[in-house]
Amino acid sequence: MDELLKNQIFATHAIAAAGSVALGVALTYPLDTIKVLLQVGSDSNKQLTTAHVLDRVKSLSGNSGLYSGVGWLTVGRILGVGARFGTYEIMTAFYKDGREYNDVYVSEALMAGIVAGAVESLVSSPFELIKLRAQVTSASRIPSSTAVTERAAVSPFLGRLLPRYSPDMRTLNHSVGLLSTLTTKNPNIIGALKEYPWMMTGSGRPPSVCDVRRPLDVITFEGWGALWRGLRSGVVRDSIFGGIFFSSWQFLHQAMLTWKAVNMDPSPRFDEDVGPLSPLAVSLAAGFSGSIAAAASHCFDTAKSRSLCIVLPKHISMERRFLKWKQPGKRFERFTGIHPADRNILFRGIWLRMARSGVASFMMVGSYFWAINNL
Repeated sequence: MDELLKNQIFATHAIAAAGSVALGVALTYPLDTIKVLLQVGSDSNKQLTTAHVLDRVKSLSGNSGLYSGVGWLTVGRILGVGARFGTYEIMTAFYKDGREYNDVYVSEALMAGIVAGAVESLVSSPFELIKLRAQVTSASRIPSSTAVTERAAVSPFLGRLLPRYSPDMRTLNHSVGLLSTLTTKNPNIIGALKEYPWMMTGSGRPPSVCDVRRPLDVITFEGWGALWRGLRSGVVRDSIFGGIFFSSWQFLHQAMLTWKAVNMDPSPRFDEDVGPLSPLAVSLAAGFSGSIAAAASHCFDTAKSRSLCIVLPKHISMERRFLKWKQPGKRFERFTGIHPADRNILFRGIWLRMARSGVASFMMVGSYFWAINNL
C-alpha cells in the first residue's frame, strides 16, 4: 500500500480523476438543484416549473442558493465515482483474465456496471442526504424575527434529541388551547407536552427538513440509519445507471473502433492494433451514455429524492419496527422503494437530469484525458 501511495503515476491519475469529477459537479450543480426542487416540491395536483423554482431560490437565497450543498456532493461524487470505476475495473479484470485479447463484451459491461452502481450508492448515500436537504433549505422561507422571539427553550431531553432547536410557542399554545376543553389533572400542560418528541413543533409533526439538515442533527434526531435512507431506490437507480452507462459506452467505443479500422490495410486483428481513439470522441460517447442512463433510472431518482425529504424521528422508527410496519404499495414498489403517492410524478425533471448527467460525464472524461496529457 505504501508503494502504491508513493507511485507518481497513481497520484497523477488520482488527482486528475478527482479534479475532473469536481469540475463536472461545479458546472452542472445548478441543474441538479433545480431538478431536486422540482422533484420534492411537486405532487399530483401541483406542477412546479423551472422558472418558478429559479425565482423562489433567487428571492430567498440569491444566486448562491443554486450552489447550496455543493461541497457535500463534490466529496460524495469523488468517492462514489471512484468506487464505481474501481469496482468496474475489478469486475472486467476477472472477465478478461485468460483471454488472448482485452475486449469486454457489452453484456459483461452491463453486469459489471450494475455491481459498480450498487457500490457507488452505498458510498455516496450519506453525502446525498445532506446535499439534498441543503438544496431544499435554499428554497425554504426563513422564519421572521417575530416568530423567532416567540420560541422558548426546550427541555434537556429534547435538547439532546435535536440541538439548537426550540418549539414554536405560537403553534404550541394553539394546541394547548384546543386541549383546554378537556379535563386534566396536570396544572402545567405546556411543560408536559414539551417532554414528548412528537410535540417538538407544537403541531404533533416532526421538525422540517430545514431544522434537520446538519449531519449531527440527522444522527442525533433520526439515528445513523437515516444517512442511508431510501437505500433501495438508490441502489436500483445507481445499478441501472451504472449498467446502462458502461454497456452503452462500451458499445459506442467498439463501434468507433470498428469504424476506424474499416480502411486500414492490413485489417487489424485486435483492437489494440487500431490505435487510440480521439479524446473528444470518447468524451462525447460518455456524455451520450450518461444521458441515456439518466433517462432510464430517473423514476428511481425521484423516489430517492422524495424519501430523503422525510424527517423520521427515532421513536417513530422504533414503533415501526415493533409493529412490523410494511411500506404501502405493490410488490415492485416496495422492493424498489417507490411510494404509491408518487406514481404520477416519477418523471418530473427528467430532462434536467439527462442534461446534467450528459454534461457532467462529458466534462469528467474530457477533463480527465486533458489532465493526464498535461500533467
